[in-house]
Amino acid sequence: MATTLLPPSIEQDPAVEREPFLSDDGVIGGGGGPREPDDDQHRDPERDPEPDPRTRATPLSAYRAATSWAIGSVVMVFSTLTFVVKARWSGSDDWVSVALPRVLYLDTAILLVSSLTIEFARNALRKHGSRDCVRWLFVTLALGLAFLAGQVVAWRDLVSRGLYLGSNPGSFFIYMISATHGLHVLGGIAALAIVGFLFHRWKQKRKQETAVSAIALYWHFMDALWIYLLVLLFITVQR
Repeated sequence: MATTLLPPSIEQDPAVEREPFLSDDGVIGGGGGPREPDDDQHRDPERDPEPDPRTRATPLSAYRAATSWAIGSVVMVFSTLTFVVKARWSGSDDWVSVALPRVLYLDTAILLVSSLTIEFARNALRKHGSRDCVRWLFVTLALGLAFLAGQVVAWRDLVSRGLYLGSNPGSFFIYMISATHGLHVLGGIAALAIVGFLFHRWKQKRKQETAVSAIALYWHFMDALWIYLLVLLFITVQR
């Protein structure tokens, strides 16, 4: 029985030179086993996305969460003060009516104007650019300082009438409520200064808008809170 001899396989004969071929990506290749896939050309953007350097940055939602937390804390503080004032006012035999200093009404107008200026800052960022936004932020800061100066004038007015912290319950609550609110306004002024000075270092417009919106929300809340406190003092202390 004859044995059929088969020619040796080209794959098994190292002496046989392979014919070069043209690959799909235009690269001329020859032998030497399978080619490793190019990581950059074969990366699946959905399964293997490129690392984003912004992922390590503080998320924008953290600024909103911090603002909401601050507002919630302020609400708790002044809710407690409101309860104490009403309890002392309704069940007190030594309550003395105290006329509120008139400068407090001027202070209210200043604070309302500051709410307009911080809204001008937000609109300027959306329409005109960062330079006008920063200018309006510092105008709001100046109005906040003017409000605190008005509070000091109000305290001097009380002192000139012989009304001190321990003179009577009415004067005590005027000092206590205005000072507590003033401290929180001072915190808002510090936040305005930080946003104003660091504004141009934030290259992302979305981050700028988030920062301005967060401080605007806090500032509007402080304005509304002051109107509420002024009405509370007018009803209980001045009556």
